[in-house]
Amino acid sequence: MSALAYTLTEDIPKIHETARRAFDSGKTRSIGFRKEQIAKIGYLLKDNEKRWREALHADLGRHPVETGLFDLMPTYSEIEMAYNNVEKWTKPQGIPFSLTWLPMHPKFQAEPKGVVLIVAPFNFPIFLLLKPMASAIAAGNAVVLKPSEQTPATSQLLAELLPKYMDPELYHVINGGVPETTKVLELKWDHRNGRVARIIAQAAAKHLTPVTLEVWKNPVVVDPKVDVKMAARRILWGRFSNAGQICLSPDYVLVPAHFQDTLIEAMKEVYKSFYPEGPEKSNSLSRIVSVAHATRIKGLIDETKGTIVLGGGADVSKRYIAPTVVRDVSGDDSLMGEEIFGPVLAIVPVKDVDEAIAFIRAREYPLAVYVFSQDKKFQEKVFKNTKSGAACTNDTVVSAAVPGLPVGGVGSSGYGYYGGKHSFEQFSHYRASLDNPSWVDTVVFSFRYPPYKPNYTRYMRILTSKLPPRPGKHATVSAAKRWGFWILFTLLGASSALLMKSGRFAQFKAWA
Repeated sequence: MSALAYTLTEDIPKIHETARRAFDSGKTRSIGFRKEQIAKIGYLLKDNEKRWREALHADLGRHPVETGLFDLMPTYSEIEMAYNNVEKWTKPQGIPFSLTWLPMHPKFQAEPKGVVLIVAPFNFPIFLLLKPMASAIAAGNAVVLKPSEQTPATSQLLAELLPKYMDPELYHVINGGVPETTKVLELKWDHRNGRVARIIAQAAAKHLTPVTLEVWKNPVVVDPKVDVKMAARRILWGRFSNAGQICLSPDYVLVPAHFQDTLIEAMKEVYKSFYPEGPEKSNSLSRIVSVAHATRIKGLIDETKGTIVLGGGADVSKRYIAPTVVRDVSGDDSLMGEEIFGPVLAIVPVKDVDEAIAFIRAREYPLAVYVFSQDKKFQEKVFKNTKSGAACTNDTVVSAAVPGLPVGGVGSSGYGYYGGKHSFEQFSHYRASLDNPSWVDTVVFSFRYPPYKPNYTRYMRILTSKLPPRPGKHATVSAAKRWGFWILFTLLGASSALLMKSGRFAQFKAWA
């Protein structure tokens, strides 16, 4: 692995201050400047694709196909979407038509939050750093990136390339381990985006900083009437890609007990087709990020009370964990506790779909629920009776790569979103505004000023929105008076404005 140069701890507050000063200069207000910087992220990647692929192979043993599919392609899509839509996303927006507020021209507009921190784990460094960075820049923010120290080659490459392509005052990389990360999290940021969820949330709470976070453990529900070969292929692909180190990867499969053997036989066929010479010799299988993580995953396999039907082997010194399938796993098994984050799939037999739903509902909300079924009623039953960040049918993992779809959890599986406009909104503040002309007080709003007059109720009735019909009663048509008043109000307002502009309004007041 490449040696990673850590950022000096004493330099971290200086980096933070430089980014703050650059943001305060107003440089990011220009939409043209934002688009230029978004485009530069794309060429930072495109010009150096070979080096990115080599770095991720060094860090994770990852095949170039997976780097392209999981890191590069979705990041390019995000860059394109942000670049093409930033003008539209930043335009002032009006409220739904309302005669009551029309004269005040109420509107709201997306403004940048300020200096944002993006902390990424090791599994998809490009996707989890540069994808949200494109959205943060579209929103007009300064950005500081904190990549994982567990991917030294990739983190070092990012630190080398970012200042060559991007504005060096607004956009920064901080590298380091626990001491450096601790120092980063002590500082006040205007938004934090990260996946070391609980640590980031606790640090952010000190400064009331908004965050976007994820944690996960994702179930698959299998209908026994499904195309079993398709289901086996897509489930194992989702679990074994990137050696299972994917937040949306399926953790366990809920299958009717009588169908478990059928599913496992299909998985054995798929397994052999994926790794014809065995997984340890395959260049299509990534490695676990560190010896420590490989040791942890091996321990979970060793402790399972289920039956290993595929894989089970490990060479911790080489960070190798064989893609593993374990059948007859119970709810209290070692594989059903913590997030495995490795290529190990648990098969949990259940009586039927109702028991599968109860099993999911008895646990924390997952980042995704997957259903394999061609039966729409079966799909609907599972999704309507569970809660999760995503609900996907007949595939796994790929939803995060679809341009425009939000990625985010619910409850303990995380909060906030990233992806397209949803990510832009996470890094933005919607600022409300209005401009109330003086003639409005003359025509109708003078009743709000003390001393209050007895006739205030008349104006309150006119201005107050109508409730919907009382349940059980028929709606009555009584809008004519309201519309008549507002037509008169608008005409009077326009007349008052003209009179005031001409200076004749003061003459009328003097005569009065």
